[in-house]
Amino acid sequence: MPLDLENLQNAIGSLEQALAVYQALDDREGEHLTTGDLEEAFRRVLQSGVIKHFEFTYELSWLSIKRWLELNVNPNSADGVTRRELFRLGAENRLIDDVDRWMDHHLARNDTSHTYRKTTADAVFAAIPAFLQDARCLLHALEARND
Repeated sequence: MPLDLENLQNAIGSLEQALAVYQALDDREGEHLTTGDLEEAFRRVLQSGVIKHFEFTYELSWLSIKRWLELNVNPNSADGVTRRELFRLGAENRLIDDVDRWMDHHLARNDTSHTYRKTTADAVFAAIPAFLQDARCLLHALEARND
């Protein structure tokens, strides 16, 4: 039975869109914006939205790996395993390339749920483009092997 990838596809698309909006605003910085305080508040709200999209997309990503393994390897293959073990299984089955990079994404996701400091938000936000690239690769691998 094929894995339903629509939610992951939509989440990646939403994350791409949110990041593109933020980057477009960043590209316009200094052109003709005169209300610095308002701009900074808008930027923070947008950044928070991008981070929320990251959280949602990350959750769908690891759950998609787990579901694929259950459908294509063994129904119990991902039961009770650590996240590192899940990513190792994903790499063994050519769904992801780099277990350590996915663990970095996992740690960034944990940071978003345990703290709300600006420095943490900035660090997580800076890591999102790399995650987005990895999430796209995961989606392509799942689509290619979704039989």
